[in-house]
Amino acid sequence: MQSEARVVVIGGGVVGVSTLYHLAKKGLTDSVLIERRELTSGSTWHAAGLLPLFNLSYSVGKLHQYSVDFYRALEKETDQAVGLKLVSNIRLATSQDRMDEYRYYAGVAKTVGVDVRFLSPEEVKDVWPMCNIDGLIGGIQHPDDGYIQPADLTQALAKAARKRGAKIHRQTSVVAIEPVGSGWMVHTDNGSIQCEHVVSCTGNFARKTGQMVGIDIPVIPVEHQYIVTEPHPEILARKEAGLPEQGVLRESDASYYLREEAGGFILGPYEKGAPCCYVDGPSDSSEYELFNPDLDRLMPHVEACIERVPAFGEVGVKTIYNGAIAYTPDGNPIVGPAWGLNNFWLNEGHSFGVTAAGGAGWQLAEWIADGEPTVDMMGVDPRRFGSYASEGYLRKKNEEAYAGVFTIHYPDEERSAGRPLKRAPCYDRMAEKGAVFGQVFGWERPNWFVPDDYSITDIELNKADALLNENHSQPLPDGRIVEKYSFRRSNYFQFVAAECKHVHEKVGLLDMSAFSKFSVSGPGSEAWLNQLVANQIPKGVGRVGLAHLLTQKGGVRSEFTIYKRGHEDYYLVSAGAMERHDWDYLSKLAPQNSSFKLNKITSSKGVLVLAGPRSRDLLGQLTSADLTNAAFPWLTGKAINIGAVVVEALRVNFVGELGWELHHPIEMQNYLFDELFRVGADYEVKPFGIRAMDSLRLEKSYRLIPREMSIEYSALESGLDRFVKLDKEHDFVGKDGLVEWQQKGFENSFVTLEVTGDEDADARGSEAIYCDGKLVGRATSGGYGFRVDKSLALGLVKPEFASLETDLEIEILGKRYAARVVAESPFDPENTCLRG
Repeated sequence: MQSEARVVVIGGGVVGVSTLYHLAKKGLTDSVLIERRELTSGSTWHAAGLLPLFNLSYSVGKLHQYSVDFYRALEKETDQAVGLKLVSNIRLATSQDRMDEYRYYAGVAKTVGVDVRFLSPEEVKDVWPMCNIDGLIGGIQHPDDGYIQPADLTQALAKAARKRGAKIHRQTSVVAIEPVGSGWMVHTDNGSIQCEHVVSCTGNFARKTGQMVGIDIPVIPVEHQYIVTEPHPEILARKEAGLPEQGVLRESDASYYLREEAGGFILGPYEKGAPCCYVDGPSDSSEYELFNPDLDRLMPHVEACIERVPAFGEVGVKTIYNGAIAYTPDGNPIVGPAWGLNNFWLNEGHSFGVTAAGGAGWQLAEWIADGEPTVDMMGVDPRRFGSYASEGYLRKKNEEAYAGVFTIHYPDEERSAGRPLKRAPCYDRMAEKGAVFGQVFGWERPNWFVPDDYSITDIELNKADALLNENHSQPLPDGRIVEKYSFRRSNYFQFVAAECKHVHEKVGLLDMSAFSKFSVSGPGSEAWLNQLVANQIPKGVGRVGLAHLLTQKGGVRSEFTIYKRGHEDYYLVSAGAMERHDWDYLSKLAPQNSSFKLNKITSSKGVLVLAGPRSRDLLGQLTSADLTNAAFPWLTGKAINIGAVVVEALRVNFVGELGWELHHPIEMQNYLFDELFRVGADYEVKPFGIRAMDSLRLEKSYRLIPREMSIEYSALESGLDRFVKLDKEHDFVGKDGLVEWQQKGFENSFVTLEVTGDEDADARGSEAIYCDGKLVGRATSGGYGFRVDKSLALGLVKPEFASLETDLEIEILGKRYAARVVAESPFDPENTCLRG
């Protein structure tokens, strides 16, 4: 075995071998793969080999689409069969909510480029003659979907990787991994290899691999069973008659997939109660391992399948496979750089590993070779989870994610397992005021507020008669159900409208303690920040600015509010969901042995946002500070006393009204909260939530990462011109790439759209945008603007369609509506309220 390599890939399942192949294809031919036993001997060998294109995540959808296209080409490249059968996939719907999910997904699919066709019950019968269509509303079909033989695919990938110069070492176990300079030394039982990069593709062993380098990889497998039956005469007769194989059938509302196999069936349910396994990793001798089957756990799904496909009940069971599938808390894989480590990469947590292997390997190779992926990977970035994702948390969330594979994924869905976990001190006070909570990065925060006497009845819930029919948020502590999920305007619409109106007319309080917060102070901090971000950082003490960290190519990686607290002393605030991501980039970009200090201070600082025309009057009753425009203008900050608490008051917010963000010692939050509500009673202060904030920010055309701002769009395409100073004194990260991108010409332009004609549904993001029937862009956000009384959407379209007053169309839940390009900030474009 060689002693040096550019990249070492650990793990010889389909994900690892695909990664090796794509590295070699990208030109990194001095890459090597290490497998402890034989290729596919972990989870790949017992995988059912399905290739589901259906996914509501833009990132994952792109990976799946690439995989299916790539697997077709791989057979030709290697002249080796991979068992690919694009028999299509049919997903059934027995409720209108399920059809709405399909309609929403179809919009995502169109922007990704995946072909989706809607079927009536009769058309379902045509393509799946053995299906009983009683109770069906309809379905969708992916013509390019199907299945593949995972072992054959892996061997073809291995053959192609070797042909391109990569090496594979089987029967070789990694026993230790240690950093050496900017690279790594990988120790095995057959020798050691020094390398620049390590890629962990270790599946069920992910947590063990992470322990070798000191990180807790948020992956724990869950048991998955599928049943293989004896042949059925009707299937055999169809084959003998030369009829095509029926596609993969998924009855989503009964949580199973069904396909033909060797004249019989494979049935794979996703049941409640499936346990986590290999919590501490498999044994060192584990190979081609299965667990004992538990048929009782599957019976509700078996019975549902027999009702839908009676022939399934007419055949005997040949075998039941029960094997481990890697899972993460949200069910999506983790693909990208490990936090806190240089050149250590993760390609783990693949619950649909065969489907994602091609795309994940492709993007990781791009990332390693070129420094950036070409697809926005935030949906699968390993740093979307924090240290809160402990073993106990993973057990709860991963089992929940497994059981929810076929659950309707409503846009406002809030999953309940492992909650509430991280709570700001004012959590109980917000709950007393009617907060309906959501979570971000483990933090609980109010989504909206419900009146004390409000609840939804069972009749109003109108649950579908199906195994999977949960359509509401978890009950409040008093047992009330107050939110019914929907792809359309839900029951909270009226209450969020009232919150927005109150903030606009009076004053509201929002808890944003989940913000990520960092400090940079000491000699050299100003110069470093100026070299880091595209905007000029605030020059004067007390000034506040918005700045963006770009990718090397000029896309947007992160957004920071930067407050200059003193000489060479800066306070940075970014999105709550981005804490580990942003901290990882900040700490890796900071020079070694720097003279300044960089600290993460998220958990020590709380943030309460006071906003609305009465906010100055209210705050003035609690502080001796001069809050007038002359003394405390917009985009400034200062330390002020509010009662007994010293807070950093920043005159900024994300809602477009007069107001302050009050950053304070988190242990003093309840004192501050109580004072604001005590004095605020005279000013009719009320709490408001994230849903109201989102509506208010849409009316101001405020962008979000990774929606309007993304690595796939240049900062200038996202309309950030006023925050990008190409002529500033300091060069900054991504400047050269952005200039080069600009010279080549941009393919997208940011727009604000006014949508008309929609009566019960608004854009949510990922909807297709058309002009004269031609796809010209995609929505990135959407909702209702209550101050302007209009349905709005933000999006990216081709530049020739971005001019003001251009008439476009947007497809929302299967219907196209008129959408006109309007000027940014439909509400208060002159910022009169903010500056008031």
